[in-house]
Amino acid sequence: MSTILHPIMGFVLAYWQQQVIKLAAILVAIPVGGLLLGYVFLMKMMAHMQSRLGPMEPGGFHGWFQNIGDAVKFIQKEDIIPAQADKWVFSLAPYVVVMSTFLLYLVIPVGPDLVVSNLSVGVFYALAVGSIGVLGVLMAGWSSANKYSLMGSLRAAGQLIAYELPLVLAVIGVVIQSGTMSMQGIVTAQQKFHIFGLNLGGMPFIVTQFPLFIIFMIAAQAELTQPPFDMPVAESELVTGYMTEYSGFRFLSFFLGEMGSAFALSAIAATLFLGGWYLPMPQSWINNNFADYIGPVILLTKVMFMAFLIFWIRFTYPRFREDQLQAIAWKYLIPISLLWIMVTAILKVAF
Repeated sequence: MSTILHPIMGFVLAYWQQQVIKLAAILVAIPVGGLLLGYVFLMKMMAHMQSRLGPMEPGGFHGWFQNIGDAVKFIQKEDIIPAQADKWVFSLAPYVVVMSTFLLYLVIPVGPDLVVSNLSVGVFYALAVGSIGVLGVLMAGWSSANKYSLMGSLRAAGQLIAYELPLVLAVIGVVIQSGTMSMQGIVTAQQKFHIFGLNLGGMPFIVTQFPLFIIFMIAAQAELTQPPFDMPVAESELVTGYMTEYSGFRFLSFFLGEMGSAFALSAIAATLFLGGWYLPMPQSWINNNFADYIGPVILLTKVMFMAFLIFWIRFTYPRFREDQLQAIAWKYLIPISLLWIMVTAILKVAF
């Protein structure tokens, strides 16, 4: 089929036009999502929580110019590559991290017809490409010819491997309950889900999968290497870990990758546990065209709530020791997730 009817506007789009629009949407979503979280939480919420007045002043109204000033500062800085570094690997590492973030956005639905690629294995795909970022981290640490960078990248690899397992296990309960690995299918399953004969126009899976929701959020915090799971970039020990030798735009790329990943993981959590782009309502009220208009707003609201939880933890708790960090994953998160998966499977068969 060479042309496709646009689901919202009603006019005909060629296939290549649809692909260009989808590509442009993702290219815009990553920096916009990252800047949104950076502005709202790093510059504003943290400033309020820690009584820091600096981010409130630049540009007049509530310090709106702070992010622009930071971006200009990073872009105009000299791009320095250490003399002993492996230049090609060193240069490519930040873009591998950003590419991993870019791929996450392909399967996140923001409306009934608004998804770049509605894969039947969307959850599996998201978990798979999300782990590519650790390769970029290892590339950065190994190629920098710096002991701190190498140690930070090895810490990051160990941490990401440890917390990848509870992240995957937390998703399995949702997959069992919905009966599909499609992200759009999981949203649809929550639209139709009811419990104890009480049908309120759908119900988010957080009601039945709350322990796995908590585990997913803890694992996501660790995957983002944000406090209290920031051992790979511990400033007091490793300067900034695998990013120590980076400057200018390449350093900014790591920051965009972190903020973009925080936005994507918040969107995935909102989709899996909070119903994504839909609100619980009678099925007769749901119209696909209307949902395509309000779906992005609903999902963004849920994403900001999930991101608030992530950054709230980041600003509140001190850094774990390495042994504590590993013990949380292997002694607590994994056994609890396996137990809840077993409970979910038994109830799925029984009811």
